[in-house]
Amino acid sequence: MTLVRKTYGKGRVRVLRVQRQVPGRPDGWHEVREATVKAMVTGDFADTFTHADNAKSICTDTIKNIVNVVAAEHLDWSNEAFCTAIARRLLHQYPMLDGANVTSQETVWRRLVTAGQPQPHAFTLDGNGTPFARATMTRSSLLTESGITGFTFMKSTGSGWANFVKEPFTTLKETDDRIAATAMDASWRWHSVPPDYEAARARILDTMLSVFGSTYSKSIQDSLYRMGKAALKAVPEIEEITLACPNKHYLLVNLEPFGMDNHNQVFTATDEPHGQIECTIGRN
Repeated sequence: MTLVRKTYGKGRVRVLRVQRQVPGRPDGWHEVREATVKAMVTGDFADTFTHADNAKSICTDTIKNIVNVVAAEHLDWSNEAFCTAIARRLLHQYPMLDGANVTSQETVWRRLVTAGQPQPHAFTLDGNGTPFARATMTRSSLLTESGITGFTFMKSTGSGWANFVKEPFTTLKETDDRIAATAMDASWRWHSVPPDYEAARARILDTMLSVFGSTYSKSIQDSLYRMGKAALKAVPEIEEITLACPNKHYLLVNLEPFGMDNHNQVFTATDEPHGQIECTIGRN
């Protein structure tokens, strides 16, 4: 028997960074950044698994402490830079390691606005989607990814599904007017550092939503490909983008037993089973 692969680390390290002195802002103006971090390492510690020898293994509690120390050192850094700094500190600190994979899921707090005025230290929770960043670092390379999970959107018309394969097992009818809804998982790989990661993410999402909302969709596949192409065009620093979209179905309710017609107005929501549409769009 042989040990095929190995890794370990610390998961669900929850940390909130509060930047209490923000350049260009008055006293009392705060920025908050909350994240749930998973930091995994690889390296020369096979004996811990195979020979019960812990001499080259660091504690997972130590990894948690390093996450917190890096958080204190970089209160104002983006999620992507935060992940990279954690990975770099692990590799710098421990020579037995040859790699680190750090993923940070953001809990997004939006500044509270009351009576048209942004509040300096009050926030509300953003409920749509969970942004994340991931840094995969070795002694000689760095791969940075960003994305969002569970980003939910829909349109009540402007979508169809027709001209598909029809054979004895096909029961679905063609339509040129249906609801299109999804809770999208999206990730994009960077080939260079953008001026602002958060602004780039907002541009990617706004661009894709503009394509989704303003153009007719012959299928979710059709929309995803065009959304991905538009994102690559809008943000030149990303190399490729991967989109995974469950097709959240809304089924027309049969009102005939009640003597009523349903003119594409009343639906029942179901998400099991659902269509699962995935694709990756890259530069030539």
